Amino acid sequence: MTSSSPPAPDRPAGPTANAMRRALRRARDGVALDITEATVLLQARGDDLAELCAAAARVRDAGLRAAGRPGVITYSRKVFIPLTRLCRDRCHYCTFATVPGKLRRDGHDSPYLSPDQVLQIARQGAALGCKEALFTLGDRPEDRWPQARAWLDEQGYDDTLAYVRAMAVRVLEETGLLPHLNPGVLSWSDLQRLKPVAPSMGMMLETTATRLWSEPGGPHHGSPDKEPAVRLRVLQDAGRCNVPFTTGVLLGIGETPTERAESLFAIRRVAREYHGIQEVIVQNFRAKPDTAMRAAPDADLTELAAAVAVARLLLGPGAHVQAPPNLVGDQHALMIRAGIDDWGGVSPLTPDHVNPERPWPHLDDLARITADSGFVLAERLTVYPEYVRRGEPWLDPRIVPHVTALADPDTGLAVPGRVPTPLPWQEPDEYGSSGRTDLHVAIDTEGRTKDRRDDFDEVYGDWDALREQVAAGSRAPLGAGVVPQRLPADVRAALDTASTDPAGLDDDEALTLLHLDGPALDALCRIADEVRRDAVGDTVTYCVTRNINFTNVCYTGCRFCAFAQRRTDADAYTLSVNQVAERAAQAWELGATEVCVQGGIHPDLPGTAYFDLARAIKERVPGLHLHAFSPMEVANGAARTGLSVRQWLSEARQAGVDSIPGTAAEILDDEVRWVLTKGKLPAATWIEVISQAHRLGIRSSSTMMYGHVDQPRHWLAHLRVLARVQDAAVEAGAAGFTEFVTLPFVHTNAPVYLAGLARPGPTRRENRVVTAMARLLLHGRIPNIQTSWVKLGTEGAAEMLRCGANDLGGTLMEETISRMAGSGYGSHRSVSELEEIAAAAGRPARQRTTTYGEVPAERRAAALASDGRLPPLLPVLES
Repeated sequence: MTSSSPPAPDRPAGPTANAMRRALRRARDGVALDITEATVLLQARGDDLAELCAAAARVRDAGLRAAGRPGVITYSRKVFIPLTRLCRDRCHYCTFATVPGKLRRDGHDSPYLSPDQVLQIARQGAALGCKEALFTLGDRPEDRWPQARAWLDEQGYDDTLAYVRAMAVRVLEETGLLPHLNPGVLSWSDLQRLKPVAPSMGMMLETTATRLWSEPGGPHHGSPDKEPAVRLRVLQDAGRCNVPFTTGVLLGIGETPTERAESLFAIRRVAREYHGIQEVIVQNFRAKPDTAMRAAPDADLTELAAAVAVARLLLGPGAHVQAPPNLVGDQHALMIRAGIDDWGGVSPLTPDHVNPERPWPHLDDLARITADSGFVLAERLTVYPEYVRRGEPWLDPRIVPHVTALADPDTGLAVPGRVPTPLPWQEPDEYGSSGRTDLHVAIDTEGRTKDRRDDFDEVYGDWDALREQVAAGSRAPLGAGVVPQRLPADVRAALDTASTDPAGLDDDEALTLLHLDGPALDALCRIADEVRRDAVGDTVTYCVTRNINFTNVCYTGCRFCAFAQRRTDADAYTLSVNQVAERAAQAWELGATEVCVQGGIHPDLPGTAYFDLARAIKERVPGLHLHAFSPMEVANGAARTGLSVRQWLSEARQAGVDSIPGTAAEILDDEVRWVLTKGKLPAATWIEVISQAHRLGIRSSSTMMYGHVDQPRHWLAHLRVLARVQDAAVEAGAAGFTEFVTLPFVHTNAPVYLAGLARPGPTRRENRVVTAMARLLLHGRIPNIQTSWVKLGTEGAAEMLRCGANDLGGTLMEETISRMAGSGYGSHRSVSELEEIAAAAGRPARQRTTTYGEVPAERRAAALASDGRLPPLLPVLES
């Protein structure tokens, strides 16, 4: 059966001469092009194409001059490692992917290359001076082929990506080659898992034309991993994870010129927002025998040149644009004129397994061809020079020695003639104390050194692109984010439901209540307070606890966080394991029943460091409840150790973790999350971590940070998610959440506020309505609603106790995160001060454990004796 693309939409006639002249003039003048103009230029031919290429070449040359390498076109000397040719997709033009039977007929007994085969290819490449090991493979073959699943099980790998990771480590350690990973569609968690073993990764976007995937007969029909939205998400997640990423477009598979332009614009949006697209490949379709599209025409090379030129104009002088040199026939000079600055990976050893009928040009020939066009051919690494020179956060510390061994420190290019040598891949050396370790004390007396970190303009992504995103969100339809004025009857009906069946409020009723003010809000808060009384009584609870934030070095890029610092910033610090254990022991002496341990995602921190911290605390103070490690830290630990989330949590529990904080939630809606943070875990991953913890019997808190770029509909959705997670925990026989904590956004030093994107925290009305609605919507599921004295102060916390809250959190002893953000309410509260807050609300108070149990008499006596407060002259521990 012969197949080609589904019928394309009716194509309009080619562009008029006037349209072409106008678009060329704008290109020549350096004016930003829109999709219509880009579509016109993609159809340039003849003299028009020559003029288009000249404009693109000028942009390319300006970029090379700015980068300090004028007249240089780069390439990467690589070996091609086809780890497996099995794939769960069915692309109609692909000869790389095959089936198990054909592999056997071709003499391959295994669905995967063995470790010995991988290393043989890598060693031969290293001997020839190659520096890149390109891992190419099909998408998740174990999901389609039992033979792949059986092989992975026999070899002890959970999935194909686990084998990719293991082989990347072997290549690093035994050959010194730098892995570039092309395993197909990756999730945020997958990228985190692979980042420590590869300086770069890649995946072709190919096209954003959904019809080519969704319609029968399309080249991607039947291929779940070729859905454009899925592939765009991979590009975005790679940027969020600070992974230098290669992508590109595939021309001639049935897309229209407009769809081609839309694909390039989509890549530009991601590149601009995250700065992580290291190169864009513009590749032409070549029909291959024994494929469904064998009769489809090849993409014309003038068509390719026009696409290269338009890609250069759209992506700008700083982008790297590549055309594969083995697919352009004898038109290399045309591609150079069109604006490429890179030839991609070229192998002196292995064929192009994706295009086996097209051999690589010999490197001497490629250098001559490049020189004939007036350029010098220079070798780069798999990771581009900009990322080599930037280092953190783009390069994981575990692979920095491997990259440094091959990179020219001045240019970031490959050192000419350097032959890779094996280097160990290992966790960073044991971490110790560094930086401003007295910040927990000095934050209340001296404050922070600066209002923002020194890489403010880089670590959070592109602020201008983010402003456009926020502005677009603010123009949402009325029903999407702003509830229209409701009739009093609607309010009365919603309040009646809140009073009689709070957990039964539907979305319309809940949104009505979330917008209340004045007397109606007073009525809502009274109802919430009555529901609180019926659920947990009048007693206000609190915990004698100490917060220990063991490091604030972090490159995740959370735009709401003023705590995170670069390792070189004046306020940066890291505590040693011994210091953390000593602080826990001090807390025990003061009557604490709990320590809450969290920290930044320090790039040097081994994935096992969390276990080390837990064991050290438990060895020093066995009776202390360890409430430790947010879902972000759990995901980070799992990625760095190569363990699954469940395995990592099990080991953490064995090391001494008793419960985990439900922080890192912010708003569990990715529309808001990707404004608030560049690289923190997606909502789905937060849910997975918390759910896995619950199923293992590890309880957690839950939180919501509000009052920034969010809207009431996001609060409602967040609370609904928490309710579903709790229902799932109970259904599985687990206790689940201990409490829900309201976290008003502290704006003063928050980057997203300093950049002018967020509002200055929630209003008093919003604090009241969020507390009241949390009580109502979580009724029957999460009994305890906690308010934050750190963020609201004494009066604000007392008011929330009259709006449905029943818990004040803890003494904290040291609270650095909110104080770094600009909270003015101090870093600790004594037992007596917490009980005074309860008294201000007219309520009694009781010290509790983490799980809201009774406190042993000995702990209660110790807490009263010290008032739960650190002595003012407590020494700063230095070891």
